[in-house]
Amino acid sequence: MYKRLSAIMFPLVTLLCLGSIYWGYQEHQEKNSILIKAENQYQRAFHDLSYHVQQVHKQLGNTLAVNAKSQAYHRKGLINVWRLTSQAQNEVNQLPLTLLPFNTTEEFLSRISNFAYKTAVRDLSKNPLTDDEFKTLKALYQRSDEISNNLQSMQEKVLSNHLRWMDVEVALASEKSVNDNTIIDGFKTVDKKVGEYPELNWGPSVASMYQKRTVKMLGGNLVTPEEIKKKAADFLGLDSSADIRVVENGQGTEYASFSATVGGGESTGKGKKANGDKIELDFTQKGGLLIWYMNPRDIANKTIDLKQARQKADEFLNKRGYKGMKPASYDEVGNEGVFTFVAVQDGVLIYPEKITVKVALDNGEVVALQASDYVYEHHARKLPKAKITKDAARKALNPDMKVRSQSLALILNEMNEETLCYEFTGMINKEGYKIYINAETGVEESIEEMPELK
Repeated sequence: MYKRLSAIMFPLVTLLCLGSIYWGYQEHQEKNSILIKAENQYQRAFHDLSYHVQQVHKQLGNTLAVNAKSQAYHRKGLINVWRLTSQAQNEVNQLPLTLLPFNTTEEFLSRISNFAYKTAVRDLSKNPLTDDEFKTLKALYQRSDEISNNLQSMQEKVLSNHLRWMDVEVALASEKSVNDNTIIDGFKTVDKKVGEYPELNWGPSVASMYQKRTVKMLGGNLVTPEEIKKKAADFLGLDSSADIRVVENGQGTEYASFSATVGGGESTGKGKKANGDKIELDFTQKGGLLIWYMNPRDIANKTIDLKQARQKADEFLNKRGYKGMKPASYDEVGNEGVFTFVAVQDGVLIYPEKITVKVALDNGEVVALQASDYVYEHHARKLPKAKITKDAARKALNPDMKVRSQSLALILNEMNEETLCYEFTGMINKEGYKIYINAETGVEESIEEMPELK
């Protein structure tokens, strides 16, 4: 009996063992294939990064080598610099450097890219490169050479020592052997040297892109946590006895603000709470201005449409002191309507002063508000006068565009400068568009798709 049983079980067990060995081998092969693919991707990104930084240096040199009046070649060279630095930034993002401080070099590449782009897109025949911009280009030429040489030195070590990027990823994740890795040490060295460079004159258009909003930009007096508690209660329609907790963020820094949290959830206007969610609000330390509001409650099925939701949002803003705002765009996300409102001054839409409002489509309640742009940009402006007529601006449009509305608007152009434009909304090629024509020059400043017009 045992012989007969063993005669049956032995082949079966043997097959199972062989099957498990084959399965293990297949799993090992697939794992190796994935690792090899990842390693190849990392190697390609690193070597491409080294090549593109070297090419940035060469393009900067070519741009500086031509005559100071060669605007056409300056534009060509700067566009190439912008393209190459954009590629280099993309390659940095493909490397496993998340846990490694390399942000200084990334920001430096970003600034080169933005400087090159914003300089190239302007009319260099009317506004040629200034002496300060030539000085900046010369400094970038020298610094890009140093960065390129450092990367090439790392590249030689990677190739000669057969270093693997997968080891970098493991070292960064494990916190072990991090101080004894050629690649990691190389990137740390590059980032440290870039951080020691003296600040360059990037020009106002680029500098404004990296300008951080601080309490120094705001007027008004510093407020106390008790004042914030009262402001939060007033905003939500709660009485003074409501459970509102206030904490200070970034205490003692230029970015100090207050966060108010209302335990229990949705306000009913009488100090009652309808569910267990927490309502959160952020206020500026100076002036106690609302930056952000969120009521993360569950939203039921839709009972109102976007037109009704927009009316609710409009009523909400008017009731809370944001008067005269005009809806500029809208979208429907799930059971929420998202509306962007802009300020209006002397009939001109002021796009830098915008507020985003999120409305629940089950009952029309405003469940979120983002007002940071309005808070930091809201002030009385001396608006320029349009130098061309509305009809003249309209001639710059595609003749096939069916215009639905038109108005004057103040927008931020590609140089991050406030620019007066004629705003035209309409349909062309069965798509909705919003086109801005410069009210001084009559050329297109910006084009935006408006899928909601369909």
